[in-house]
Amino acid sequence: MSAALIHLGLVLVAQAAPISVSELLANPDHFNRQPVTVTGTMSNFRGTAFHRSGHMYTFYLSDGTGTVHVTAFAKPACQSGAVTVQGTFGHAKWRVKASYSLEEITALNVICLPDRVPGTVPKTE
Repeated sequence: MSAALIHLGLVLVAQAAPISVSELLANPDHFNRQPVTVTGTMSNFRGTAFHRSGHMYTFYLSDGTGTVHVTAFAKPACQSGAVTVQGTFGHAKWRVKASYSLEEITALNVICLPDRVPGTVPKTE
């Protein structure tokens, strides 16, 4: 991937207003292939080797309103806890014997946040 495309992707993600998981899941066609920013709690982190030189990392992101699957191709600095994910939302539907759909964020950036109790103010130094 060229540096110009990576830069363009980062600029587009930086412009995405934060949204909730429930907003994504309620309007998957609207957000399909769009840059998104979602903050929540990372769980079920897994790393998988693919091809000869690459790795893929997956986890679930929950924000109290819903849960969405996340795929990242760069290893996040944390493997659990509070994070902000910036990436591209994807939604696919298909029918075989039943209807299936997949909603997922392909992360360009996973920002690890300090864990804190909801409703409290983080300490400042």
